[in-house]
Amino acid sequence: MPADLAVIGLGPYGLPLAQAAVAAGIPTIGYRTGPEASSLSPAELRRMVAQGFRAITGPAELGRVRTAVVCAPVPPGAEGGPDLGQVEAAARTLAARLRPHTTVILESPVPPGTTEEFLRPLLESGSGLRAGRDFHLAYSPSRVDPGNRDFTPANTPKVIGGLTPACTESAAAFYGRLSDKVVRARGPREAETVQLLETNFRHVNTALVNEMAVLCHDLGIDLWDVIRCAETKPFGFHSFRPGPGVGGHSVAQDLTAHTGRTLRMAELAQQVNGRMPHYVVQRAAALLNEHGKSARGARVLLLGVTYKADLADQQGSPAREIAMRLMELGASVSYHDPHVPSWSVLDRPLPRADSLYEAAADADLTILLQQHRTYDLQGLSVKAQLLLDTRGATPTGAAHRL
Repeated sequence: MPADLAVIGLGPYGLPLAQAAVAAGIPTIGYRTGPEASSLSPAELRRMVAQGFRAITGPAELGRVRTAVVCAPVPPGAEGGPDLGQVEAAARTLAARLRPHTTVILESPVPPGTTEEFLRPLLESGSGLRAGRDFHLAYSPSRVDPGNRDFTPANTPKVIGGLTPACTESAAAFYGRLSDKVVRARGPREAETVQLLETNFRHVNTALVNEMAVLCHDLGIDLWDVIRCAETKPFGFHSFRPGPGVGGHSVAQDLTAHTGRTLRMAELAQQVNGRMPHYVVQRAAALLNEHGKSARGARVLLLGVTYKADLADQQGSPAREIAMRLMELGASVSYHDPHVPSWSVLDRPLPRADSLYEAAADADLTILLQQHRTYDLQGLSVKAQLLLDTRGATPTGAAHRL
């Protein structure tokens, strides 16, 4: 059966979209734009293939679909702004095969203006076609939350901004097959800015509670009890949790290179969140010192080195910097993570604990960095000599909390 949809980019944005599409009965092909870590489990990938998904190795079939969605990763660039290199490569590959009446949608997290000022010229010059006349062009922010079982593509509203009203309606017709609700933005810039606002909302609010965590520790206040009480307010408050740092693929965006402007709150949030791995190491060293031990030579066990609970994805995980700083202090660092069979820091493979409880009992300090579902935190708090909980996941009084 010929494919109806091509997903270009099979990383954290593309694979979940392809998964939702084949589950909805849409014949789908996927094309990689570069080395991309899978955001799905092997079982989920096998299920997709059984439902008809095909990962193609050559781009020829990209010209035979009705809808092409560009989901290329956008990593941070050397100057701090987003690197659009993979989006450009995807656009050039698609443009050479683009046919009239195709609907092209960009889902990668990009600065406002990218769809019209960056993607559109690439597609038009490479195809000889004109966006809005010969093919439809739109932007839709990805709203993937890996591992979230409550919110799926079906019950998560999809925002769409097309180059023309007809472009918007064509994209809406496609997403209407996947989502229960489609929200039409005024245009691509508005839709791109939705993604910017949503991402920075997370970073700014996480930075606030991270600062509160440092303040409350200094003042001897139980921040986790503060949050528990504050989240009972039924209006004007949205609960966030502090942690050892902010990971994941959606990074706070620096718009300086693209617009000449910066969002000062987002910039400050990046600074605050970026300091959290250093703060965790400071707390670790202080705890060891309080118990008559030095960080140099201490056996430190890190629990959970992925960026999110119950996933294997390590993109942006603060665990790497924490391990590196501990090693620089002279600590002997090992780790445990049910989703990561091997792990290297500073080009050195770190020992992986096979027996979790024995390793925690043997370590001078155990640091919980990620709250995987398989961890028995009550049992760990009993076994560990010293436990630092950066997620506030252990029972009250069972560990030292961030």
